[in-house]
Amino acid sequence: MLYRISTAICYAIFKIFFRLKIRGREAFNCGSPFILASNHLSHLDPPLMAVCSPYKVAFLAKEELFKNPIAIWYFKRVGVIPIKRGKADIANTRTALKTLKAKSLLIFPQGTRGGSFDELNLGVGFLAKRAKVPIIAAKITGTDKILPRGAKFLSPGRIEVTFKRVDNIKEDDIYETIAIKTAETIKNL
Repeated sequence: MLYRISTAICYAIFKIFFRLKIRGREAFNCGSPFILASNHLSHLDPPLMAVCSPYKVAFLAKEELFKNPIAIWYFKRVGVIPIKRGKADIANTRTALKTLKAKSLLIFPQGTRGGSFDELNLGVGFLAKRAKVPIIAAKITGTDKILPRGAKFLSPGRIEVTFKRVDNIKEDDIYETIAIKTAETIKNL
């Protein structure tokens, strides 16, 4: 319930104030859990992806966000999963794989806002291969202008999100190849 209320409020804000435009929603015709892999430009990106996805998605987020009791309460109820960044944590991997059995999962392969795809986090490939789920790529534009890194206030701007299913993955691809194909799809949107 809290997830739906939150996405409805965020949708209204994104649509009214930032003229949100969404393309490629037909990519979501998979009918089962999927990985939603997106570029990451701003703190606005996680709620934006929740708004743009026609299905509920769980989120992987840095554990540093889970310090405030109110944040902990809210994040747990809307499906945010804390992870330790920069470490190959078995508990994080198990949690993500368990999540993908029932729900879709949002991942930012860059690992951090404005991160380079040249230093790609290979987790998206590993999880897709292990969970045997499709990957839907998303490219966000505009959120870095509206809420740039270090900014305390929102600026005027326009947000666009484009989706495309990563359809060139083969069964025998290794997880590194899957991650690279995902990153290439995002970059080419």
